[in-house]
Amino acid sequence: METPNKRQIAILGSTGSIGTQTLQVVEEHPECFEVYAITANTRVDDLIAQARKFMPEAVVIADETKYPKLKEALSDLPIKVYGGYEAICQIVESGPIDVVVTAMVGFSGLRPTINAIKAGKAIALANKETMVVAGELINALAMEYKTPILPVDSEHSAIFQCLAGEMHNKVEKLILTASGGPFRTFTKEQLEHVTKEQALKHPNWSMGAKITIDSASMMNKGFEVMEAKWLFGVGAEDIEVVVHPQSVIHSMVQFEDGAVKAQLGTPDMRLPIMYALTYPKRLSSSFERINWNTLGELTFETPDLELFPNLRHAYDALARGGNTPCVVNAANEVCVAAFLNDRIKFTDMPKLIGRAMEEATYILKPTLEDYLETDKQTRRLVEEWIK
Repeated sequence: METPNKRQIAILGSTGSIGTQTLQVVEEHPECFEVYAITANTRVDDLIAQARKFMPEAVVIADETKYPKLKEALSDLPIKVYGGYEAICQIVESGPIDVVVTAMVGFSGLRPTINAIKAGKAIALANKETMVVAGELINALAMEYKTPILPVDSEHSAIFQCLAGEMHNKVEKLILTASGGPFRTFTKEQLEHVTKEQALKHPNWSMGAKITIDSASMMNKGFEVMEAKWLFGVGAEDIEVVVHPQSVIHSMVQFEDGAVKAQLGTPDMRLPIMYALTYPKRLSSSFERINWNTLGELTFETPDLELFPNLRHAYDALARGGNTPCVVNAANEVCVAAFLNDRIKFTDMPKLIGRAMEEATYILKPTLEDYLETDKQTRRLVEEWIK
């Protein structure tokens, strides 16, 4: 199955939005990439279909109750089949793998990413929660094991591209663009009554449910601010968020001379995915191009932190440091799940996250074990409040 000179790729979360688009990139350039391993949480039927199509060396389903079905469905193929979260943590260490695409959702991506770094695998980072929760730890490990971390988020990929060739020039400010989501023009009263169906209709991007809700609440942009701090070594005070409804400028870098570089493109996640997989080279693609004749205007607005307090929570968490970003992430994951299950209102989410920041145990210099315990404690607290 393994072919020399092709990059061997492991995709964690292959059935999700980023995972499926990564497989489209592989299809676009089969001469460059080969899928070594794919994993999913519960979507066993999708995983079976992907395995039969791409013929990876190994397949893992996190939900062990789905393992027998997966094993049986692939029994006629020479594919190794595993079940359970621990198997995902272990598969990333496989010798032939060149790059691990971390497209798992939420806190669950942390341990597999750490294992992949320790195994010397390049990381194509789509799981922003890894850097949100434990950015300092991840950076230290990446430096120790000399492992590159290549951003897949469109905003961080844009900054990464803008910084190419600028190694010795001082950055004055990073400017993260935000679409503003579906509720950009809503009033406080209107936000009180939004439904999950409304929140899941993003105006520009096609994403999974969790990240779409995060985008609607601007928590996603808050996470991107936290991630940018660790990826690019700047202070939170040097990261600005600008609402750009057209989602054509993916982010910008302002240098000390006042010059600003921006990276533009269609709102298509396959572009930053491919750049992360091929860096420093660019490959040709059949993806849609910007039509300058029909593009129209590009507009910019200041985000409203009163309407969308989650963005303020993110800056506050960075300022406080320690395990506070971990608290914010855990509280947010519980809140998003509760909102999607009609247990709380859209406007309850930032209130609960703010309360968690106040009441969860604060640890100034957390270890990995502290992060794991903080995550558990915060989830327990927020679940109790929701009940």
